[in-house]
Amino acid sequence: MQFHHHGYVSGDPRVLPAGVGERPAELPDEVDVLIVGSGPAGMLLAAQMSQYPGITTRIIEKRSGRLELGQADGIQPRSVETFQAFGFAERIIAEAYNIGWMNFWGPNPEKPDEIVRTTRTADYAYDICEFPHLIVNQARVLDYFAEAALHGPARIAPDYGVEFIGLEVGEDAVEVSVRTAGGDRRIRAKYVVGCDGARSGVREAIGRTHVGGVSAHAWGVMDVLVNTDFPDWRTKCAINSEAGNILHIPREGGYLSRMYIDLGEVAADDDHRVRQTPLEEIIRKANAILHPYSIDVKEVAWHSVYEVGHRVTDGFDDVIDDSGRTPRVFLTGDACHTHSAKAGQGMNVSMQDGFNLGWKLGSVLTGRAPETLLSTYGAERRPVAQQLIDFDKEWSSLMARKPEEISDPTELATFYLGTAEFPSGFMTQYTSSMITGTDAHQELATGFPLGKRFKSAEVVRVSDGNVIHLGHHAKADGRWRVYAFGDRDGTRLASWADAATPVFARFTPTDADADAVFDVKAIDQRPYEELEVTTAPELFRPQTGPLGLIDWEKLYASGPSKWTDTDIFEARGLSRDGVIVVVRPDQYVAAILPLDDVDELSGFFEGAFLPA
Repeated sequence: MQFHHHGYVSGDPRVLPAGVGERPAELPDEVDVLIVGSGPAGMLLAAQMSQYPGITTRIIEKRSGRLELGQADGIQPRSVETFQAFGFAERIIAEAYNIGWMNFWGPNPEKPDEIVRTTRTADYAYDICEFPHLIVNQARVLDYFAEAALHGPARIAPDYGVEFIGLEVGEDAVEVSVRTAGGDRRIRAKYVVGCDGARSGVREAIGRTHVGGVSAHAWGVMDVLVNTDFPDWRTKCAINSEAGNILHIPREGGYLSRMYIDLGEVAADDDHRVRQTPLEEIIRKANAILHPYSIDVKEVAWHSVYEVGHRVTDGFDDVIDDSGRTPRVFLTGDACHTHSAKAGQGMNVSMQDGFNLGWKLGSVLTGRAPETLLSTYGAERRPVAQQLIDFDKEWSSLMARKPEEISDPTELATFYLGTAEFPSGFMTQYTSSMITGTDAHQELATGFPLGKRFKSAEVVRVSDGNVIHLGHHAKADGRWRVYAFGDRDGTRLASWADAATPVFARFTPTDADADAVFDVKAIDQRPYEELEVTTAPELFRPQTGPLGLIDWEKLYASGPSKWTDTDIFEARGLSRDGVIVVVRPDQYVAAILPLDDVDELSGFFEGAFLPA
């Protein structure tokens, strides 16, 4: 973590200097961005927008205060990677439950009314990336994002007790009606983001509808503190028995667990009466499924009954016709996609919605990018939502099977591991657009697939010899990352740096730091012991901040070294002749370019940026 570049500070370095004056206590009459709802997508979006102190962003929530008990709890590795960018991955990992294994249980062939463990499988997380698969209360995730939003330069905090009533979209703004303790009022916003859940008022106001339906199957879910003789109580389990199915997920803290209990098929004329199933019946059903084991429930922190629904909104913004205008209202999270909770995807995909949108709003409102950038939000995120629905339908169907429908007892475990890249959050791949180039040069960096998230690897920081993950230096600050992987002796890398410097300057405000828009780093093939930061091209040792201090963390060596066996060129299939990898602010690979063609770099940026 870098700090002191604005002078010595003795306080918490995570609290960035305020970039604005005192935040008004009352909602202003006019804002740039109004976020409706403080769920995962909304709070991540607020944390991202807090990096733009010149943009007035407010987030409204009809609850009277912070969420105390969230319904979502599964944190996939891609989300933990995102937490790293927002600065709190290590802290939330320390308090979360780490899913190391998933065990599978089925009927005992000799005593079919009893269950036995059929398979032990190691979780997929560490086979895919360096981040774990976690379980933690959604409320704590929101707390961490709220801290990031409050500690960012824009000092954003939720306005609680404010209810969204409706909106009207105009040519250059959105008129939003809200209800507060002091009465109804209107707020004028340049952009509105609906993060207000499955029953979204924003979605209804812009005429968007959910497409899909509810399956005829019900599940009870409860967070419980129990005493039990079930040996895998602290291990994630999929349990199939003659009495039904359970997805069992231990929670953080060492005692609490969540259970999804199969309540069976729902009659066509049920009219949602199953949702009134008493808690006692859910516990009774859980014990029947667990036989010969049992649970003695001491406390139920939360419970609910739901019918599995799979819906995707017919659009993620307010542009319904072919008018060609750019959107002003956006939908995220459950407001635009709903599904079962058993795949552990809801909160994770919702947060990626917010991450995708936040830097785009920031880029447009600061004048870095044209308004057309905002049209890429729906174009990119709606296909991801549809993939989620398709995956969840298959996973839910497999989970709900009866024993007689299962020919291979290892099938569920095989599916769990075989599809791991999708639930972990790493299968998303954006197609060519104004912010994602073509794959014409993919062979130069085969381990960084175009349009997929930048997969980090260890490198050696030249200034101090420390080994770090290259991607972990990238923070959610709205900047683009440009990684210049050098040639064998560094001569072409130096020539590229000289030629590329004017390109970066063209899109960087003259009164801003040289790396305010582009964080450019060099990764040299030569051993770290042969390199000196002070002899690197000026592009890789910019002087930033009010004191004009040299940034010592732009030059890296590829390794291996005493502290790592990783050679990033070998690990990520990088050309030994050098390659440029451009990464978007949301950590997705935007362009792969030859080291000796600066014109292609310039052409790509001309399509994504406005001149400073």
